[in-house]
Amino acid sequence: MHFRDIISPVLLATLAHGYANPGTCSGACNVHDPSLIQRTSDKRYFRFSTGNEISYASASSINGPWTTIGSMLPSGSSIDLAGNTDLWAPDAQLVNGLYHVYYSVSTFGSQNSAIGLATSATMESGSWTDLGSTGIASSSSKAYNAIDGNLFNDGGNYYMNFGSFWHDIYQAPMNSAAKKVASSSYNIAYDSSGTHAVEGSYMYKYGSYYYLFYSAGICCGYDTSRPASGAEYKIKVCRSTSATSGFVDKDGTACTNGGGTVVLESHGTVYGPVLYYHYVDTTIGYADSQKLFGWNAIDFSTGWPVV
Repeated sequence: MHFRDIISPVLLATLAHGYANPGTCSGACNVHDPSLIQRTSDKRYFRFSTGNEISYASASSINGPWTTIGSMLPSGSSIDLAGNTDLWAPDAQLVNGLYHVYYSVSTFGSQNSAIGLATSATMESGSWTDLGSTGIASSSSKAYNAIDGNLFNDGGNYYMNFGSFWHDIYQAPMNSAAKKVASSSYNIAYDSSGTHAVEGSYMYKYGSYYYLFYSAGICCGYDTSRPASGAEYKIKVCRSTSATSGFVDKDGTACTNGGGTVVLESHGTVYGPVLYYHYVDTTIGYADSQKLFGWNAIDFSTGWPVV
């Protein structure tokens, strides 16, 4: 699940007490965990999502109409783990002129997970090369889960933010090609009192601050069992003057000590928004298969993200 920087201002959702409805979407709008990027050659949008071995679509406008292209990796991943034919949580990036899509291999509730990578020069159907694992992986011996990868470029230094449940969000430096992990990972967000997911991180820099967005709460299965009010998914943020540590919320509470300022939560007919983002429209249905692509523009001029 996840939020992706593809144009300026960043695309996300609204701040508490002034939530705007999601921007309009036409065509193929029913998606889970969307990640967006614009192709440099023609400014066309490409949107990647969980399911169908990373399903993807394109459109001339973020509003659509979105046209489904098909599966990014129709044969699945070369990573030898359960779930390698059910890929999750794509993260689309442009690195050194090559399009990268990072993906997760896992099964629901398992800590046997890995973050993989596929690349393409054009993003056209059939052009993707699976490079397998980035070297970021987890098992029951680890403090984290290696899913929900998000690459961040800090002036040519690449970092992978990732994690879900266990000790929540971690970060690992990547090599100069952003294809392999370069050194050990470390924790950048953790809520020791939480009983629900902290996951789906996304980092964005505005001015002198690095903003760490993430999702928290219960994400799925709303059609069969909805959580107590407020326990469903919401999007939070912390910030720091460093890309690698020191993230705090608006009240100054450390992100590694349960901090996090709410950016977007349920409102009106929008329920359980999840980075990048998708959401439930309560007038349509609560099933995971009915979740919709959502977007809004964010203003960072106050120092904290506001629509």
